Amino acid sequence: MSERSFVVGVGMTDFVKPSARPDWDYPDMAAEAIGDALEDAGASFGDVQQVLAGYCFGDTCAGQRAVYGTGMTGVPVINVNNACATGSSALLLARGLVAGGAIDCALALGFERMGKVLQYDDRAYPLDRHIGGMIERRGASDALITAQMFGNAGREHMERHGTRAESFARIAVKNHRHSVNNPRAQLRDAYDLDAVMSSPLMYEPLTRLQCCPTSSGAAAALVVSERWVRERDLADRAVEIVGQGMATDFPTTFESDIAMVGADVSAAAARAAWEQSGLGPEDVDVIELHDCFSTNELITYEALGLCETGKGGELIDSGATTYGGRWVVNPSGGLISKGHPIGATGLAQCAELVWQLRGEAGPRQVDGARVGLQHNLGLGGAAVVTLYRRDAAAAA
Repeated sequence: MSERSFVVGVGMTDFVKPSARPDWDYPDMAAEAIGDALEDAGASFGDVQQVLAGYCFGDTCAGQRAVYGTGMTGVPVINVNNACATGSSALLLARGLVAGGAIDCALALGFERMGKVLQYDDRAYPLDRHIGGMIERRGASDALITAQMFGNAGREHMERHGTRAESFARIAVKNHRHSVNNPRAQLRDAYDLDAVMSSPLMYEPLTRLQCCPTSSGAAAALVVSERWVRERDLADRAVEIVGQGMATDFPTTFESDIAMVGADVSAAAARAAWEQSGLGPEDVDVIELHDCFSTNELITYEALGLCETGKGGELIDSGATTYGGRWVVNPSGGLISKGHPIGATGLAQCAELVWQLRGEAGPRQVDGARVGLQHNLGLGGAAVVTLYRRDAAAAA
């Protein structure tokens, strides 16, 4: 990848409980997110040379249907499905096309109208090895399978490192507090530690307020070349993608509960992004990471290199991951509070970091933010880590 790539426009709908807007269909939410991203960049749909459309719940070619309301220019559309890492996978493909010099302008789109999970009983299930190994280690339960997976990862962390349930709960306290200042978030109430820990138990140590809600919504990002930035005089709007890494499961994934939920793949993706960018955790100001459950945020601290293995509990307990600390992690409220429309999540993280690095995040703004880190995870498995830097002079 010899060409530099920049995000110059982002858009995001409100994230909502599906029953709150039962008639809100994906073409409408996609049109809103795309329209906002194009307006943000001062561009039109006719400028877009490639669309990467991410979603998990829907029929084939829903990406094409999603863009019809914005424009029917004949632009190529590729549909992307990579579990909960779908949005960031679309972003990675968009960036690859631009950085590889194939095109100057790509649109990464993610959307989800959440519905029933469709499973086929006549072929291999993608998570069969993950779940089979977990059941061998921990036994079976009637709890929600994802709560079991991430809850068991938390249990393993407690057993190995003495982590306390209160540390996981503090992550939810932090993220719910952050979401109060995000008008697009699905949940906007703050909760203290007692409220989080006394909410209904989903699967020990996870209570309901430590789990992301079911959500619908869309987000989009316009990724362009340095030439595009220069010719359209967008240096003051451009945020550069300076590093990006992606990894899929290793043999070690199936050997422990912590690895099963993405610690190894997240660490590998982070290493690639750090190496590509020449940056390290010490250079980062603001982070959006995949906190589908509070246990995963704590585990991801360690995978990204924010602290040593086993020290994630100490990191959250110290206040290092909120305003006034070393980093602000999930200023948007994260998946726990903002919501998690699967295909849209990775691009919503991108939008939040672009707003933060431009200084446009309003009351949740991280002072002086110049470098942002994004982590998006899908079980089965994929992890994408992206590093962003705001440096208008470098893009001029």
